[in-house]
Amino acid sequence: MQKLPRHFIIPFARAGYAARGLIYLVIGIFAIGAAFWSFEKKDTKGAVLEVLQLPLGMALIIALLIGLAGYVSWRLVQAIFDTDDHGLSLIGSAVRLGLLASAATYTTLGIYTLSLIGVFGAGGSGSSASDRLAGVIGSTWAALAFSAIFAGVAMAHWWKAYHAKYRDHIEADSQKMTYIDMVSRTGLVARGLVLAVISVLFFKRFTTAGAQQGEPGLMSALNYIHQLPAGNWLLAAMGFGLLAFALYSIVEARWRRINVHDA
Repeated sequence: MQKLPRHFIIPFARAGYAARGLIYLVIGIFAIGAAFWSFEKKDTKGAVLEVLQLPLGMALIIALLIGLAGYVSWRLVQAIFDTDDHGLSLIGSAVRLGLLASAATYTTLGIYTLSLIGVFGAGGSGSSASDRLAGVIGSTWAALAFSAIFAGVAMAHWWKAYHAKYRDHIEADSQKMTYIDMVSRTGLVARGLVLAVISVLFFKRFTTAGAQQGEPGLMSALNYIHQLPAGNWLLAAMGFGLLAFALYSIVEARWRRINVHDA
């Protein structure tokens, strides 16, 4: 089998991590703002809309689209070719399923972003292609499957944070690693918590035979956290955690080892 083009994959993958970092930076800032001020919480689509409204927003969106394409491509390469040697153990399989789920999620986000600039219609209401992909979740049994996948990916995030497994893929000196450890562990735990909440919401959708309105996602997870006792403080803590995840994404964009030699 012909080797994948290393000099093409590596910068494309790094652009993908940077794009993820920008998205979670916006999400984290608005989560903190919603906890203490009158900001509206943002999910990934809302974050993309905010980027579009910035000065030079169209240029940023085009850069973001390139990054999203890179991220989806790299996630597929990681999952299919097992570039990080996760193997087929329970944890390894959960991680690789999570990589595939991540590719699907960011494909949907990429399609939505294209709709914002008129590729799939005007108005940014979301393309029919994106809606069809998201509509798969409407099945009751699909909700159970997604619940299991999100639970597995959440546990993989926590396992990665607890055992500092991200270190296996980071090439940075010991001084930098002191700070990388802080943001990586915090960010992975925070995102794991969000994924765990989404898993619970999918499971509730399964147990209620799809009676719940809307599809569980990042926004519904943030809303769920916000309505808990001391919800403002919990949402603010989650916002700072997601900011840490944004920084972790930037760390990966800069220092991650992109293993494509075996792909």
